[in-house]
Amino acid sequence: MMKEIQISTEIITLGQFLKLADVIQSGGMAKWFLQEYEVKVNGELDSRRGRKLRDQDVIEIDGFGSFIIVSS
Repeated sequence: MMKEIQISTEIITLGQFLKLADVIQSGGMAKWFLQEYEVKVNGELDSRRGRKLRDQDVIEIDGFGSFIIVSS
């Protein structure tokens, strides 16, 4: 099942997303997390914490599940 992550802005970075989705505890963990885990954005591997995510982007993280960005 895909989890919806609501954002109130037009874009959010991958690092901010990880914290918002409760995947990591703090923003400082983003760089380490992205080196240790495979993260796919719309089906493509991406490890850039500054990657911009927009409404309807799909993020898949091994062991954590699938998420979709929903703009409120």
